[in-house]
Order: sequence, then structure tokens, then C-alpha cells
Amino acid sequence: MSISSPRSNVPFLTVFLYSLPPIGCGYMFCLVNLYIMKFSTDVLLIAPAVMGMIFGISRVWDAISDPLAGYLSDRTTSRFGRRRPWMLASTIPIGLSFWMISAPPESLGGTALILWMAFAVLAFYSAQTIFVVPHMSLGAELTDDYHEKSKVFAGRHAGWIAGYISALLTMYWLIAAEQKGEEHVRALAESQSIIAAFVTAAGLLICVYFLRERPEFAGRGAKKPWRAVGDIWRNEHARLLLVVTFIENMGGAVITILTLYVAEYVIKNPLMAPVFILSYMVFSFLLTPIWAPLARRIGKKRLWIFSQAATAVTFLSMGFLQPGQENLLIFLSAVAGTVGGCGSIINPSIKSDIIDYDEYLTGERKEGAYFAAWNFLAKSAYGVMLAITGVALGWSGFVPKADQTELVENTLRFLYGGVPFIAYMIGALLLFKFKFNEAEHAVVKDALLKARA
Repeated sequence: MSISSPRSNVPFLTVFLYSLPPIGCGYMFCLVNLYIMKFSTDVLLIAPAVMGMIFGISRVWDAISDPLAGYLSDRTTSRFGRRRPWMLASTIPIGLSFWMISAPPESLGGTALILWMAFAVLAFYSAQTIFVVPHMSLGAELTDDYHEKSKVFAGRHAGWIAGYISALLTMYWLIAAEQKGEEHVRALAESQSIIAAFVTAAGLLICVYFLRERPEFAGRGAKKPWRAVGDIWRNEHARLLLVVTFIENMGGAVITILTLYVAEYVIKNPLMAPVFILSYMVFSFLLTPIWAPLARRIGKKRLWIFSQAATAVTFLSMGFLQPGQENLLIFLSAVAGTVGGCGSIINPSIKSDIIDYDEYLTGERKEGAYFAAWNFLAKSAYGVMLAITGVALGWSGFVPKADQTELVENTLRFLYGGVPFIAYMIGALLLFKFKFNEAEHAVVKDALLKARA
């Protein structure tokens, strides 16, 4: 059996199959981004600055792996298509590297432990690249319709958030296990990583087997990788989105990194951290169906600007919260999840339109190159902020599992509230300059259909 998606309307079954792999990958990504920093500093006793540098180095490696994955994905020719062979190839590396991050041998310590974690982190993000870039590219290929793209990426977002929600339950158990001792945390971390590896593999295999790619795109990637990079930079619409992507992910990264720290050392209630995040994820998931229809009514660009500005204000408010205000934090998290989910859907939908514009200019289909560039900048922003956060915590005098000084608390507040506000507001203002709208896409789409015919 195989599922082939039409170029305009995308059936629910196609969206469902496309959304399966992000469940397991989202689960892993959530735990690595939200918990592994704390796991490393509080359980493995690795210095925050060291872990920050490890994550920072992984972003340097992404400068090679992301463009390479995008270019090779675009140029791959096989009877299975361009994207699915790479998604299939990511299955074992993703599961194995996640296990390595979650279960370093107890016998390791000092330099040996640092080297183990450094290799595991690099391997994990490389494996994620092998999956994410082709999978995002496949989503952009499923339809030519300006608004159906939002439906496709809404499905991906729903799968990703479902994985995040599952990971939050695990994170709650991991944080609770910290109260019992290191051996309990290690045992739980290892067992959940094995289960996650099998669930992720199942989702990938089902998606790869049943979905089919569009044969007319085969062999139409850029001839040379540096030419693809040049085309992206010369595309004025893509160039603006490159800047927006990096800036907004600077704000999003610090939220991801510090949520557990803020809950434990500012709000003084560490076991509530998964509840705060769960509120964000649940509302992001539940309101997923409304954004594609709303984008039809008011436009994708306006909706994305609204998402950026509302996210900025919401996280600025969180920076002023005090111990005992857990209910207010849960409410603000729900608001942030609502508007954040909107951006996560509209963002890749607009980027897919820009890829159509590139085909109009160059005659090539370079989804892999484009999503690799955006993915690299997103991960680079995370790495930069992780390095900055690690250094800032060390500078302010952060001590794991201890009462923090006023300087540490104020540093955490500024990083968690002030940095996202600045980043998202700059992103919103830059988006006012974005000019590629539905009418212009219709002209491009008509020209492309004639050219393909």
C-alpha cells in the first residue's frame, strides 16, 4: 500500500502519516533541550560552562552537517525518492545517540565523562539533522497550495508537541527521582531512552513505507552546494527570514534552557516545572487546528507577526513572577503556548512559499538546502544562547542544589524574560518588511505549473 498526496488538497491520512515521526523525535528533542543540561550539571556534576561549550561546539559542526544534509537530500535519486532514504537512515543513529546521552556509564568521570557526553551530543544533533531536513523538505513538497501548506505543517507541529507532552511526563519522573538519589535518575533515564528509540523507529518506518514523493522533483537540486547557498542569499525573501529565524530562536532557546532553573531557583518549586511546560504544550496542541483556517482569513504574515509580539510580551511578564505565583505562571504558559503554536505552523508554511519562489527564479527544487539553512541558524541560536547562559550562570555564582544569591536570581530573570522580549520584538518588526504574499505566490504557482507541464 502507498499514499500519494495530490498537489493541491492534502488528505487527512497523508498529514497523519507525515506527523508520525515527529512524535518520537520531539520526545527526544524535548528531553535533550530541556533536561540534559540540568541532568549534566546536577546529576553528572559537569560544570555548566563545560556543557555550554559542548552544545556550542555542536553548533559549529552544524555549519557543515546541515548544508551537507540539505544538498545531498536535494540531489539524491533513488526508487524511494529524495527524502525517505535519509529519514530511514536516521533511525538507528537517533536512537543510539539518545541512549548515549541518557545513559553514560557510571564508571566514567572527569575528562572521560565529558568526552562521552560531547560525542553523544554531537551524534544526536547530527542524526536529528539527517531526519529533520529531509522531513521538512518532504512537507514542503506535498502540496502547491498556499494555504494547504499550513495544514501539512500543522500536522507536523501536532506530532512534535505530542512528543513533547510525553517527554514532560518523563521529565517529571526524572526530577522526582533526583530526590531519591543519582542511581534512580540514571536507571530511569536509561530505560526511557530505550523505549523512545523503538517508538521513534516505528514512526519513521511507517511514514517512509506509506508516503510517496513527487517524481517530477527528482534530480532537480542544485548542481553545486555553494551555488545553492548563493541562491538562498540572493533570494531577498529568504535572506530576511534567515535573520528572523536566528533572532527569534535566540529568544526561544533561552526559554528552553532555563525553564527548569527558573522553576527551582526563582519560583522555588522544581516539581512544578513540568506542569508549567505542560500548560504551554497542551494549549499549543489543542489550538493547532485553528491556525490554518485563521491564516486564510487574515493572512499568514499578519498571524506570524501577532505570534511574535504576543510571545515577547508573555515571556517578559514571566520575568517578574515571584515564589507562590505558580497559578499565574501556568496561565502565562498557556498563553505562550497558544501564540507559540501559531508561529510554529505559519513559519514553515511561509518558508515553503519562498522555496516555490526559488524554483520560479532558478528552475531547481532546493527544499533541503533552504530548510538546512534555516535549521542551522535555529540550532546555532540555541548553541550561542546555551554558551552564553552557561557563562552567565558561572559568572553570577550559580551553585547547583543550593539557595542562590540575589545576583543569580536576577540573572535568571533577565535571561528568561528580558532576552525573549527583545528577540521576539525585533523579529516581529523585521517581518513587517516581508513582501511575498498570497497574490504574488499565485503568480509564481501559475508559472511553475506551466513550466512543469
